[in-house]
Amino acid sequence: MTSIAQISKTLPIFNESEEKPTMNKLKANNQRIFFTAFVNPGLDSKQTVRFSQRKFDLLQPLRQWLDSQEIQNRKLAQFIAKVIPSQCPFERDVILLGRKIAHIPPMCKLNPLYDQFVGLRFRALCYLVDQCGEDIQSYC
Repeated sequence: MTSIAQISKTLPIFNESEEKPTMNKLKANNQRIFFTAFVNPGLDSKQTVRFSQRKFDLLQPLRQWLDSQEIQNRKLAQFIAKVIPSQCPFERDVILLGRKIAHIPPMCKLNPLYDQFVGLRFRALCYLVDQCGEDIQSYC
């Protein structure tokens, strides 16, 4: 049995000044395993961070608008509470002969505006309870 100390002795020290792809050898159980490592010393970590910060979120203005909406109308609050479901209607368990054979995951999580719609529904329900004194059991 090969120990970690023996494995680490067989690995060569990585040379950062090399511009060609290098091969690291690992000897375990009398078999050689090769790990390829392609190295570009010209690319530093600052450049990779800069690339990842260039993502544009096209839905961000819509998210901010939905989050900023305040409910001030009873009919609008009732409409929102009825239209936006309290739980995802697509999640299902497929049962055949009394046994669960498949599970369909909630598709709501794939909606990029899911959190904003849930927040809007929550604000509508809070308005109905706090401002209108309405019982919201029928919306749940």
